[in-house]
Amino acid sequence: MAASLPSFSRFALLALAFALGAFLQAQGLLPAMASYRGDVVYLVRGHMVLAAVSGALAIAIGIPIGILLTRERYRVLGATLAQVVNLGTTIPTLAILALAMTVFGLGAPSAIFGLTALTLLPIVLNTAAGLRAVPRHLVEAARGMGMRPGQILLQVELPNALYVILAGIRTALAIDVGTVPLAFLIGGGGLGELIFTGIDLNEPAMLLAGAIPTALLAVLVDWLVGLAQYALVPRGVNPLR
Repeated sequence: MAASLPSFSRFALLALAFALGAFLQAQGLLPAMASYRGDVVYLVRGHMVLAAVSGALAIAIGIPIGILLTRERYRVLGATLAQVVNLGTTIPTLAILALAMTVFGLGAPSAIFGLTALTLLPIVLNTAAGLRAVPRHLVEAARGMGMRPGQILLQVELPNALYVILAGIRTALAIDVGTVPLAFLIGGGGLGELIFTGIDLNEPAMLLAGAIPTALLAVLVDWLVGLAQYALVPRGVNPLR
């Protein structure tokens, strides 16, 4: 029964894609959307650059913060960092982008700053949760073998927490790709140009020409990180194997 669930999910996705394509064709939207293919190809490049840069920065910042949250010596600092990161979830996305615009002005730097701030939380939380879930007896055994704290972190804790950390990265990058269209509002570019222009002009074909590729990119990124999660995490600590 469990083995049939993935096959059923794939069948459901294919059926949904077919139904969506049939609906768009019946409405005459597919030919109109195809007329924007040149714009889509051009804007996808900028979209992915924004997502890649902000995602990489979020990973580079989020994992060290997550590690600090679990270190005994940095408990006070870790609590402060946690509050700062959690604050980002209480501020609306557009407000964060507007704040970035006031600091960096219009353009890609503001978009990257805002997207990085919005992408941090899942990475930080999953890194901290994964490290806290590492069995204490493994850490104590490594300490008893004479391993230094840095060695314990790199050789014991992080390998055992890698699956949970990658799950956070997977969620964060999918959110990042789906949020990039908002960067258009502060001059960042991306597929938001088609989406918001389509809304302003009441052009459903233009809107969908930006929205559908955005959704497909988010699904693709989620799938690719899922493959990395399966391949990189060892069998003993990988529930997918």
